[in-house]
Amino acid sequence: MKLSIIIVTYNSAADIVPCLESIAFAGDYEIIVIDNASRDQTRALLARFPQIKLISNEQNLGYARANNQGIALARGEYALLLNPDTVIQSGAIDLLVKYLDTHPEIAAVAPRLLYPDNTPQLSIRSFPTFTSVIWEITTLPRIFPHCRTLGRWRRRYFDYETPAIVEQPMASCLLIRRAVLNELGGFDENFPIYYNDVDLSYRMHKKGYKTAYLPSSRVYHKLGASTEPLKKKLIFENHRALFKYLKKHNTGAPFWLKAIILLPLLEIAALIRVLIHKRWTA
Repeated sequence: MKLSIIIVTYNSAADIVPCLESIAFAGDYEIIVIDNASRDQTRALLARFPQIKLISNEQNLGYARANNQGIALARGEYALLLNPDTVIQSGAIDLLVKYLDTHPEIAAVAPRLLYPDNTPQLSIRSFPTFTSVIWEITTLPRIFPHCRTLGRWRRRYFDYETPAIVEQPMASCLLIRRAVLNELGGFDENFPIYYNDVDLSYRMHKKGYKTAYLPSSRVYHKLGASTEPLKKKLIFENHRALFKYLKKHNTGAPFWLKAIILLPLLEIAALIRVLIHKRWTA
């Protein structure tokens, strides 16, 4: 089998049907859906698609562990990690698969992600470091978006029109050779929600595997649809997962020295984000 499509759902009733209906691929493929104990109508909607392989978890095991369940079940040469709040443009999957077929030196490839209104998402980043995170907290990269020194992490200056070798694309839609996923042991389940994709890409990078960005393949992405009701709580989780990632992959000075500076700044930045979110959602 050429392709396994792996989708993790959690309260995804508003999005999962358009997502599944948009999937099309010219070769042999399977769709594996792992539902993390949705409390809405997600499972009832999934029943409309008897062709999918469904894992129904009785509790929310987190994104990383649920994906690992899907990877363990997958039979395809390639695995497409796909968020349920995506809609795939015609031919997008075929383009990604063809790219890996014709570029054996590439381990993974990501499409161009677009918001539903057709505006581009900033989906390509470099790996975060202590310095680049500090710069981001200062908000200077937003003021000077073309400065490569200040904005190296978020890469607001990235050219989304041109194919490129990249460090870390968002895993909302990411095609990976399954042999590479198996070699890496899948996702690190110590990152249940956030930064598991960054960690995966970094471990691939350390082993010398390359990841490509292919703008001719396009996918619409609502970005965070299933987690929006828990937004304020998950903002803190996001910042703490970033701290955990930096600790795991620390180089240079002892991490405890960096933590003295970094941890309070991340907590303050998270609190500001929560207050801003509360203001705009009140």
